[in-house]
Amino acid sequence: MTPAPLSEAFLSGSRILQRIWCNGLTSVFPYLPLRGFCDVPPKTQKMVRVLNVAEKNDAAKNIAEILSRGHLTRREGFSKYNKIYEFDHNLNGSNVKMVMTSVSGHLLNCAFSGAYKKWEGCNPLDLFSAPVFKVCPEDSEPIKRTLEREARSASKLIIWTDCDREGENIGFEIIQVCQAVKPSLQVQRAKFSEITFRSIQRALETLTRPDENLNNAVNVRSELDLRIGAAFTRFQTLRLKKIFPETLADTILSYGSCQFPTLGFIIERFKAIENFIPEQFWKLKVTHNRDDIVTEFTWQRKRLFHKRACEALFDVCQENPEACITKVTTKPKSKWRPQPLDTVELEKLGSRKLRMNVKEVMKVAEKLYTNGFISYPRTETNIFPQELELAPLVEMQAADPNWGGFAAGVLERGPNPRQGKKTDQAHPPIHPTKYTSSLSGAEKAVYDLVVRHFLACLSDDARGMETVVDMVMAGEGFHANGLVILERNYLEVYPYENWSGKVIAHYEQGQTFQPTTLEMVSGETSAPPYLTEADLIALMEKHGIGTDATHAEHIEKIKQRNYAGLENNHFLPGKIGLGLVEGYDDMGFQMSKPNLRAELESDLKE
Repeated sequence: MTPAPLSEAFLSGSRILQRIWCNGLTSVFPYLPLRGFCDVPPKTQKMVRVLNVAEKNDAAKNIAEILSRGHLTRREGFSKYNKIYEFDHNLNGSNVKMVMTSVSGHLLNCAFSGAYKKWEGCNPLDLFSAPVFKVCPEDSEPIKRTLEREARSASKLIIWTDCDREGENIGFEIIQVCQAVKPSLQVQRAKFSEITFRSIQRALETLTRPDENLNNAVNVRSELDLRIGAAFTRFQTLRLKKIFPETLADTILSYGSCQFPTLGFIIERFKAIENFIPEQFWKLKVTHNRDDIVTEFTWQRKRLFHKRACEALFDVCQENPEACITKVTTKPKSKWRPQPLDTVELEKLGSRKLRMNVKEVMKVAEKLYTNGFISYPRTETNIFPQELELAPLVEMQAADPNWGGFAAGVLERGPNPRQGKKTDQAHPPIHPTKYTSSLSGAEKAVYDLVVRHFLACLSDDARGMETVVDMVMAGEGFHANGLVILERNYLEVYPYENWSGKVIAHYEQGQTFQPTTLEMVSGETSAPPYLTEADLIALMEKHGIGTDATHAEHIEKIKQRNYAGLENNHFLPGKIGLGLVEGYDDMGFQMSKPNLRAELESDLKE
C-alpha cells in the first residue's frame, strides 16, 4: 500500500484529532462555545453599502426617517451642517446598509482658472473663449470630503435631489465627486414630488437613471451666465471706475443676463410713469332713486376727451330727460374657483395677500416641503394628474377647526378640480401632503394658503344672478348692473378673493322714468402704478426671464446691487441701475430687453 503524502496525512490526522478533542470537551462542557476551533462558522458576506444623497440636510433626515421607520443612527460628517444617517433596509430583495447624507445646494461652480480669474489678468473679451472648469468652493469642501469618504465604501449611489433641472444638475455634481474616488460606483436616481411615506417608498421601488439632457441644459446655461456675466461685469465696473473713481471706488457693477431684463421691466414702468401726461375727460352720469334704492347708470360711450362734444350731448339729455328701459336681462353669473397652485401663482399670492417678499415665500415653502407638509413647491404644473388620489389628501384636512367642515363637504360631493393647461411633466401642482396644526408665523401663513387654495380649487365656482338693465335717454345709451350672490362655494374657504353683491331697483322693459340726477362729470387719466413684486414676477413669466426656481434670486440680486429698491411695496430704480440701462440704450444696445434671455430659456427647454 502506497503511503499518502505527508501533507495529506497531516491534514487527515489533524481532522481526526480535532473531532476527538471536540467530542471530549463537549461531553464534559456541553455549553462551552468553541468558536474559531470546533464550530467554525461559514464566512459571512459583508453587507452592501448604498450611499444616498439629498439636496439638503432636512430632506436627508426626513427621507431616512421614512425609509427606516424611525430606526436609524446618526453620525457626523466633515460638515457640521450635513449629518449622516444609517439604517438597514431591504432594497430589491437584498438587505443593505443605507447611508443617507446631503449637500447644501450646488456642490460645484463654473469658474475660470489662472490669469482669467484675475479682474485685470485679461481682456474681458477673452472670457468668451477662456477654458471653464467646475470647481468646489471652499465652503463646500467639507461636504465633498464626506461624499468621497462614504463613496469609497459604497457599491451604489442613489441621488435624492429635487426633481427639476437644477436638482438634476446637482445630482450630476454629486456623481462626479463620488465616481472620481470610485469609478465603479453604480448610480441611480430617485424621482419624487413630496416627502411622504408613499412617495418616497415608490421612488425607491422605481429607481431610474439620471437625466443627462437636463444636466447638460443647466451646464450650458451656467457656462453662458458665467462668461456673459463675468465679461460685462468686469468691463462696466473697470470702465466706470476710471470715469467715476470717487463715486464707484468700492462698487461692483454686476451684469447678469436675467438681472438686466428684470431691471429693465422696473425702469420701463418707471419711465412710463415719468413721461405720462394726464388727459382730462368728461362723461355723463345718471342715477335713479326708487324703492329707497339708488341705481347708477353707466354711459355706454364711457368717456369723451372733447368737452364741447360731451356738453352738447348733455344738453340734449337735459332737454329730453325721459329715460326708457329697452331691455332687462337676468342670467347666471359665476366667479371661477382658482386653478391648482403652481410656483408663480404661489409667489404672487404670497406677495400680494401675505405681504411677504418672494424670496421669503419660497424659503418657507421649501421648509414645509422638506418637513413633509406640502408637495414640491417648484413646479410649472397646474393640472392634477389622474393618478394623484385627491380624496385622501382632502380627508386629512377634515379635522381642522377652520376648514374641516368645508373639507368634509368637498369629500361628500367628490373633489372636482378646475384644471389648468400647464404641465412640466415632473411635478404635480403644489398641495398639502400632511395635516398639521402646530405651525406659527410665516410657516402657518404659507401652509394655510396652500391648504385653502387646494380645497378651493377642488370645490365649486361661486354662483350668482346678474341683472343688466339697458336704458336710453335722448338717444344716448346707459346701463346698470346688479348682482345677487346665491352660493359662495369656494369663497367660504378662500379669503384671498372677494365677490360682493350689488343691489339695483326692479325694472321692466318699456318702463319710463325721470332720472333723479343727470350730471356731466370730469376726470383725468392716471399713470400706471409702479411694479410690485407680484407684477414683476408676472412680467418675468410672461417674457420667459428665469424659471420658477430663479425668479426670487434675480429680484434679490438687483435689490442687493442697489439697482432698484422697494418703497411702499413698489419698485423704484436706483441711480446706478437707471444709469446703466440708459447708458446701454444710448449706445444702441438693448441689454435690458427680455428677447435674448427668453430665447435662451426656450432653447434650453427644448
